[in-house]
Amino acid sequence: MSNRSMAELIGEPANFTTFLGVDALVDRMHRIAAAHPDAVAVREIGRSRLGDPLWSMTIGNGPRHALVFGGVHPNEPVGGLTALHLAQTLADDGALRADLGYTWHIIPCIDPDGTRLNEEWFTGPMSRSHYGRNFYRPAGDEQVEWSFPLSYKKAVFTRAMPETRALMHLIDKVTPAFMASLHNGEYGGVFYYVSHTTPALTEQLTQIPAAFGLPLETGEGEAPFIERFAPAIFGCIRAEDAYDFAESHGMDPLAHVSGASSAAYAERYGTFYLASEVPYWADPDADDHTPIDQSYADLLRARGAEIGEVAQLIQEVLDELSGDFSVASPFLRATRAFAPHLSGLAAQNATRAAAPENQRPAVVCERMSGIATVEAARLRYAGMLLRALDGEIAIGNRTPGIRRQHARLRERYQGWAADADAVPVMPIPINDLVGVQYAAVIACARHVGG
Repeated sequence: MSNRSMAELIGEPANFTTFLGVDALVDRMHRIAAAHPDAVAVREIGRSRLGDPLWSMTIGNGPRHALVFGGVHPNEPVGGLTALHLAQTLADDGALRADLGYTWHIIPCIDPDGTRLNEEWFTGPMSRSHYGRNFYRPAGDEQVEWSFPLSYKKAVFTRAMPETRALMHLIDKVTPAFMASLHNGEYGGVFYYVSHTTPALTEQLTQIPAAFGLPLETGEGEAPFIERFAPAIFGCIRAEDAYDFAESHGMDPLAHVSGASSAAYAERYGTFYLASEVPYWADPDADDHTPIDQSYADLLRARGAEIGEVAQLIQEVLDELSGDFSVASPFLRATRAFAPHLSGLAAQNATRAAAPENQRPAVVCERMSGIATVEAARLRYAGMLLRALDGEIAIGNRTPGIRRQHARLRERYQGWAADADAVPVMPIPINDLVGVQYAAVIACARHVGG
C-alpha cells in the first residue's frame, strides 16, 4: 500500500487526552450535532436498564447505511472516542461523506450502565492493578454483544436486554451494508474480526497498526475454534461454534454460551461486519514467532493450572458466602457467571495439552498470550469479586465470613497485582488507538462500497 493511500485511511489525528465517561461522550456528541445542524441529527433509540437514554447520530444521506457503535463491552472505552472522532470527521468533511456514499448511524455508547461502573479507572493511572481493581464486565447474558436471540441445539436465549433490543430495532430499520463494533483488548497487539476478507483488505488492515507503531496480535485467537483468515484477522465468533467446541471437549456447552452476537443478527441483511480490537498496553512479543524452549502442550498445561487456581479461589469465596451476600450487585452476578467459565477454560487447556498436534515447540507470541490470559483472569475476576465484597462492607454487611474472605482475597489480589505491575509497560497513546480503529472503519467502508 502506498504512503498516500495509508494517509487517506488514517486522516486527521484524533485529539483526546483521556478516556471519556458516559456524560462526557453524550455532551460531545450533542456539541458535534449543534455545530453541524445540516449534516448531523441525534435521536434517542431506546433506554438502558437503569433508564439512561441510548443515543444515535445520523450523518449524511448516502444510499447505503453504515452502523458503528462503541461501549459494546463497558470496560472498553476506546470505541466511544473512535465513534466521536468518526462523527466529527464526517460532519466536518462533506466530500468524504459523499465519497464514501453512506448514511452513517453512530452510537458512542450502547451500554451506559456498565460503562459507568468502569469510569473510575478511565483517568488513570493506567497500571494493570488500578485497571483490574476498578474493572467491570457483565455476565454473558448481560452483555449487549452477546444477548441477541439464539436457538441452537439445547441453547435457547430470548432475554434480550433493552440495549440489545434498541440495537436490534436499528439494525432492522436501516439494514446496514456495513456494521462496525468497536472493541479493545488489554495487552499485546491489534487484531480484527471480519465477515470475510480479500487480499487487498487484509493488506490494509494489517498495515494500519504499523503506521502507529503498534504490533499485530498474531498468536492464537481468543478461542481455538475461531477461523483465522490471516495473521491477526479472524472470522466472526459464532455462539454455535463455541457450543460445538465445548460439547466436543466434554464440557457443558450451556456454561459457555449465552446469546448470539450482533454480527449473527445482522447476517440476515448481508451486512459486512468488523470488530476492531486494540490493546491498552502494547507488547512486541505479540508478533514474535521465535520458538521457545517449551512445548505448546506444556504452555497450555501451565496456563490451565494457573487459571484453575483463580477459579478455585473465586468459587471457594462464593460458596462460603452464599448466605452472606445481601445485594445481587452487578459485580456479584458477573463473578458468579464467570467462575464456571474460568473452570471450563482451565479444563479446556488441560484437554488441549493432551492433543498430539500441541506437542510442538511453542513460540514467543503464544507465551505472551498465555501470560496475558492468566493475568486477566486474576486481575479482572478477583477484582470484580473484591468490588462485590467492598459493596457489602460499605453498606454495613460485615459478617465474619465477609470480613474473612475479603481479607483473604485482597491479600491474594495484591500479590497478583504487584507481579503484574512489576513488568514495565507503557500505555499506548489514546489517539493512536482511536486512529487504528478509525482507519479500519474507513478501510472496511470502502471495501463494502467497492
